[in-house]
Amino acid sequence: MTEDGRCHTGTSGWAYRWWRGAFYPPELHQGGWLAHYVQAFDTVEVNATFYRLPRPELLKRWRTIAPEGFLYAVKASRQITHLRRLRNCEKELVTFLQSARQLGPALGPLLYQLPPSLKADAVLLRDFLSMLPTDLQHVMEFRHESWFSNGIRTVLEAHACVFCIHDHHGMSVPRWVTAPVAYWRFHGPARGTCYGAVRLADLAAEIRAQCESGKTVFAFFNNDADACAPRDALTLRKLVTGAQS
Repeated sequence: MTEDGRCHTGTSGWAYRWWRGAFYPPELHQGGWLAHYVQAFDTVEVNATFYRLPRPELLKRWRTIAPEGFLYAVKASRQITHLRRLRNCEKELVTFLQSARQLGPALGPLLYQLPPSLKADAVLLRDFLSMLPTDLQHVMEFRHESWFSNGIRTVLEAHACVFCIHDHHGMSVPRWVTAPVAYWRFHGPARGTCYGAVRLADLAAEIRAQCESGKTVFAFFNNDADACAPRDALTLRKLVTGAQS
């Protein structure tokens, strides 16, 4: 569950060996990385679920490690978004949701990232969103610019579905807030490049305004190379909360 007016910042994934020494202590075994991560952040985006659903015992471990208030945003299986392309995916959707729910109170938003080859289809989107349980928060990330129309925005708002704001490959993505939650994904200005405080300053102001308006905000950094993601996530949090204090 989410709490109104909070800004959650984190990274897309946490198990990157090149973070050793830059974010994780050099001597820390990989098995302890998640426990270290949750001390620094209050959310993480799980991307591994896109490729394979975790074993129940692993989900139980993640749930146990998560302190109170920590939330896992979970990326939907590619069986739903890329293979079925939102069509005839009822069985795959049920399997994914059953898996995600094992995180219990640590379960945050569910991210459905569509392939770049899937162009806008308002009827397809409406039919898919109609299948989703309303007790969970769902997020749609579009990778084709044809989706950025008022008609699509209306469908999202009608289902209280979150629009994912992102900068993948420099796409010009609108800053829509279509639900009580705002969801940002930062893919990086360039490979192995951090955003840094200067680039993030204006974004932090916008995110802070969303929080102050009562929205719950999730912001994830996917520029994992050279440990830029945790650096930028910490920087964004400082910019947002520092300006509030």
